[in-house]
Order: sequence, then C-alpha cells, then structure tokens
Amino acid sequence: MLKIVIGVLVAGTLLAVAGCGGKSEAEKQSEAAAAASGSGRGTITCEGSATSKPSGLPSGFPQPDAVTYVATKTTGPTVIVDGYSTESLEGMYVEYKDRINESGYKVEFSELEKDRGDSEVAYKTGGANSTEGIVALRGGSSCANGNVSVHITNRPSG
Repeated sequence: MLKIVIGVLVAGTLLAVAGCGGKSEAEKQSEAAAAASGSGRGTITCEGSATSKPSGLPSGFPQPDAVTYVATKTTGPTVIVDGYSTESLEGMYVEYKDRINESGYKVEFSELEKDRGDSEVAYKTGGANSTEGIVALRGGSSCANGNVSVHITNRPSG
C-alpha cells in the first residue's frame, strides 16, 4: 500500500513540474507547424525501390538528387510522399530549405535538431492554387543504414 501511495505522489509531482515549465517560442512554432500539416513525425522510410507513380506534389516542387520517393498516397486533399535520402540530415535540411525558397514557396518555419536527428521545413505558396505543407526529415538512429527518412505532407491552403 505504501508503494502505491509513493507512486501516486511521485507521478503527481512529475506532472506538476512538467506543467510549470513554459514552452519556448521555437517549440510553439514547431508544434504549430506539425499540427497544421497533420504530419507529426510521419512515417519513417529508410530504403526501398522508387515508386513509378507520380508524386502528386505540385509542379515544380523540389526533389533533390539524393532523394528517392518510395510511396505516395492521397487522403482527401492531402498528398503524402515518403522516401529516403543518401545525403546527411543537415545536407537535406539545407537543400530542401534553399530549393523550396528558390521554387517560389515561402518557408513558414524551419528547424534542424541534429542532436535529436530530426528536421522540418514548413512551406506555403500563394495564389489561386496555393498549397502548404511540411518536409519532415529523420536521421540519426531513425535509419540503421545511415539514410535519412523523408516524409512530405502537402495540401491546399485554406
């Protein structure tokens, strides 16, 4: 019985301490970008054969040379593309961020967390056929073969 009481007290204390800390602006932006895209961390894809299906991404959306798209699916108006890269996490982060800007998209949010092995680049376009989405990259321990997982979520802006 004493063990249960101590367990409940410890759990309550941990919850109280966790609730007291405020989130940084970067954490809030990261959560907002992930929530807006609906992608969260996304599927982890470390290898596979290139899909023969069109990606479904907007015309002109960048696909770096080191990236292989393995699967694509459409859920309602949302297009989800999974693949992997043989480039480093930091290299893919920089390349996607630069090429998204060069393609006329606005980078809404970007983050590289080398220590956690992940990265995100959220983007948006304007105009009549505006779209928005996020490129989620996972490296480090996510892929035992050293590749970087690429998960792209794209949908119409609205």
